[in-house]
Amino acid sequence: MMFAAATHATAVLPSLRPLIRGRFFMKTNTLAIAVAMALGFATPLVSAQTQPVKPAKTVSDADKRESVSSTSNTTRSNDTRRASAQLERVEVKADALSIGGGLMEIQTAPKAVSTISREAIQEAAPGATFVQLLDTIPGVNASTDDVTGLNDGEFTLRGYTSDEVGITVNGAPINDSGNYRAYSTEYGDAENMGDITVQQGYPDQGAPVAGAAGGSVAWVTMDPRHKGGVDISQSFGSNGYRRTFVRLNTGDTGPVRSWVSYSDNQVDLWRGAGGSKVTKIDAKSVWTINDRNSISASVQYSRQMKTPYVGLTKRQAHENYDQGYTDIWYPGRLNPKASGVAGTEANANYNYYGLHNNPFHALLASLDGEFTLSDNLHLSVVPYFQYGQGGVDSANSSAFTESTVNDSRYPLVNQDLNGDGVVKGNGAVLVGSYNYSNTYRPGIVIKFNQDLGENDNLEYGVWYERPRQQQGMVFMPIDPANGVPTDRWGDKGQLTYPDGSTRSTFDQYTTTDTRKAFITNTWTPDEHWTLSTGLSYLWVERSGYMWEYPGSTGPIYYNKDGSVSKSYEAAVTRQKRSWHKVTPSLGLKYQLDERNQFYLGVGQTFRAPVNGSVFNNAFVSQANGEEAVNQKPETAWTYDLGWRFYGQRVSAVVDAYASNFNNKQVNGYDDLTGLTVYTSLPKVHMRGLDAEMNIRLDRHWSTYVSYAYTQALMQGNMNGLDNGIYYTRGKTMVNTPRNMLVVGLHYSQGPFWGGLNVKARSAFWGDYSNSEKAGGYTTVNLNAGVRLRQGWGWLHHPYLKINVANLLNRHAFAYNKNLSLSASRAAGPGYYSTPTYTVLQERAVMATFGASFF
Repeated sequence: MMFAAATHATAVLPSLRPLIRGRFFMKTNTLAIAVAMALGFATPLVSAQTQPVKPAKTVSDADKRESVSSTSNTTRSNDTRRASAQLERVEVKADALSIGGGLMEIQTAPKAVSTISREAIQEAAPGATFVQLLDTIPGVNASTDDVTGLNDGEFTLRGYTSDEVGITVNGAPINDSGNYRAYSTEYGDAENMGDITVQQGYPDQGAPVAGAAGGSVAWVTMDPRHKGGVDISQSFGSNGYRRTFVRLNTGDTGPVRSWVSYSDNQVDLWRGAGGSKVTKIDAKSVWTINDRNSISASVQYSRQMKTPYVGLTKRQAHENYDQGYTDIWYPGRLNPKASGVAGTEANANYNYYGLHNNPFHALLASLDGEFTLSDNLHLSVVPYFQYGQGGVDSANSSAFTESTVNDSRYPLVNQDLNGDGVVKGNGAVLVGSYNYSNTYRPGIVIKFNQDLGENDNLEYGVWYERPRQQQGMVFMPIDPANGVPTDRWGDKGQLTYPDGSTRSTFDQYTTTDTRKAFITNTWTPDEHWTLSTGLSYLWVERSGYMWEYPGSTGPIYYNKDGSVSKSYEAAVTRQKRSWHKVTPSLGLKYQLDERNQFYLGVGQTFRAPVNGSVFNNAFVSQANGEEAVNQKPETAWTYDLGWRFYGQRVSAVVDAYASNFNNKQVNGYDDLTGLTVYTSLPKVHMRGLDAEMNIRLDRHWSTYVSYAYTQALMQGNMNGLDNGIYYTRGKTMVNTPRNMLVVGLHYSQGPFWGGLNVKARSAFWGDYSNSEKAGGYTTVNLNAGVRLRQGWGWLHHPYLKINVANLLNRHAFAYNKNLSLSASRAAGPGYYSTPTYTVLQERAVMATFGASFF
């Protein structure tokens, strides 16, 4: 829900819209090289987040991790008793359920699944978000504007963008209900994370996700401890980074145990002026009714005030890699169209960081009731509520004209905007704009898990939610002395019409009814075979309205001949659209022995169009006198074929996949109407190979390797509506490197530990027409720490930790932020914007001291 480079709003001012918003085939030699790279790297390098080898866990420990309250890896929730017995034997061979220092975990699902456990999360950088932690998972290409975890981040998964991947926290969905984006800074501190599970191909049938055309990500907060105490940590780092974390553990208070945490996070932007301040409050309680029934409650709240990073074009980055917003304000210069020095200074004021703010409140509250109704029937109930309120300030194209005429013509204002004490027609005056989004989202997931026998299990249930989302853009005067808007949260001092109504460019309200029914059967006829079949029915209805320039009464801009050049008359569209589909899945696993698994998984996914496409496309059609262009839902078929090996010293997973993706939604800027409009890529084929491996060299050294080969090719040309055809057939998807490799080394002996992580990415395309490419790059990250001596009385488990990101201080383009259709105007008259990128942060160092009390 956070606003950063893009916002929740899908319809904004014209100049902002471009910015805000078959058969499996692989050449034999390519496949051979890929497998060799994935399995042959027994080099002394592994992920920086791995930990020393631990003794084998008992079966009871594994069972504890399997509870829904404790782990996000729900792919084992419907294992039969016979399959669970297989898992226990495999676990003994691999010495632990979690392997690779927490970067791998033993899996049993007949499809592609990877999990990062708490062991790895604990040694990661302080404040890391789940997006940053995903970057070692095969198939994931993650990037952030900085490494502090305070600026969200983006990722692709096998070529699917993050808004095409379903994401849940503690069993509740967190993708935006309107545009499906996920804003990772809002959700939790790393110290509270339990584990993170990625299903690369397709989600479980029972997952409460409506926007998952690709796979899914699920993570949970850890359960409270039985012993009370206080955990603290204090971090300092580059660019004024400061972070304080405190967690109070109540321990057992009768049948209930709880924790509540607070963190204060601050940092200056590493390029340009501005900074980020994020406060988080998390809490969790578990009520153990008895050994068969429990209820857990979790809350995650964040308050954020950030300066978003400026996306850079390749030319801008080559001229000045560290550029961003400026801290220079020219007092009194608010007329960008004025002549002479004043006009130059006023244009410079557009780039003043005080006019570019990103405030947001976010709350996610959920319950998880786990009830045993009989020996063979289990009930899980997860009600949840999500609230978000905030937006993004921006001065781009926000200018009004003072006028003594007191009417409702946009953008004439009978108000002193430039602070000179006089209201007069003195040209356009810079004002602060605020693009807001308010969300209320209640929902519930009800799931039954029934054993039909020792070798047969049935999981079935329903999911329902009804989010309401209000979006729009309003304006506030700017103090000419210091460049500060009247209210950075957009609540007070808004510019109004004579009747008191708020001036805005648009006002949009969306209600999204979402209903899902699902069923999965898992059958284990003998000790070798497991068959899983599933079916779900998803129904989504979006309804509401959108006003363009609500309250305005007439045109304002004229050509020299007196004709109207642009009209700001109010217009409204009311829409109601629904989509529905049945999506099946099939999984087959063969357990050759206690070490080897082979599996085949097939599943279909479905994603309804975003709310902006429902309203904006209707507006474009109205303006051009055409029939409305109805956006088709995204669908995909994914096929996984894999092998898993779990041994005492070596564990490895190799997965070959094919995914046929239909109707990929793409947005662009329409020259004729000045709106963000939506069209589709007819087909995209993803083909590739994911692999990961862990080798325990001895008691102190271990290695981890992951490799991903991704070929994501567009199979058709894109219809640009009034802007012609875009020739995308045979082109590669944006932000999708062909090769990614993680290699690392981890060491632990006594109180000391350290790790070195290397990730190499090949080049990727910056636009859909493949006319601009960003070069590949390699990052090296270093983690190290020491566990200090015990025996300090009430101070327990003290430690020091050092995290160094981008150790070699590389410069690189990391991710395309605006996903333009073309980097060249030759491709067509519209849908054009120059690709802008997230750039790799320069070397950053963070030091953390932590301990527990009592």
